[in-house]
Amino acid sequence: MEISIRESWTVLHGMMFGAAFLLAFAGGLAGLYSLRPEWVTVEGIKERMFRLKAGLWGMAIIAWATVISGTFIVYPWYRVKDPTSPRSILLADPATAEWHKFGMEWKEHVGWLAPIAATVVAFAVMYYGPALAKKVGERRALMIFFIAAFATAAIAGVFGAFINKVAPVR
Repeated sequence: MEISIRESWTVLHGMMFGAAFLLAFAGGLAGLYSLRPEWVTVEGIKERMFRLKAGLWGMAIIAWATVISGTFIVYPWYRVKDPTSPRSILLADPATAEWHKFGMEWKEHVGWLAPIAATVVAFAVMYYGPALAKKVGERRALMIFFIAAFATAAIAGVFGAFINKVAPVR
C-alpha cells in the first residue's frame, strides 16, 4: 500500500488538522460554558484561563492550518483542468455534479468562517481574561461564534470526506 504526496496532504488537511479542530471543540465549549463565578472560585477561574487561552489559540491555529492547506495545497490538485481531475470527474456526471457545485463551494468559501470565528473567540478570551466569567452576554456571544466555527468546519469536513470518496485527489 502506497500513499502519494497528494494523498498525504489530503490526509494531513482533513484527518489531522480538521479532525483535531473538531475533536477539541467539546473541550473549548465546556471551558467557555463553565466559566461562571457561581461554579468556580476566583483561583479556579485564573487556573482555567491559561488552559482556555492556550486551547482556543491552538484550535484557531489548527483551523487556519486546515483551510490554508486545503485552499492552497489540496484544492489546486482537485481543480486541475484535466479530464481525470476530481473536479472534472464530479462535473462530468450529473449525479455527482452537485457535490462540486454545492459541497466544494461550501468548502472553498464558507469553510473560511471556521478559523475566523475561532480566532475571534480566542482573541476575546485573551482580551477579557478572568473578567469574562462575569460577562454573561459576551460569554454567550463567544459560545455562538464558537459553535458557528464548529458547524462550518464539521459541514466542510463531511463534504470533504464524501467528495474524496467519490473523486479522490491522487
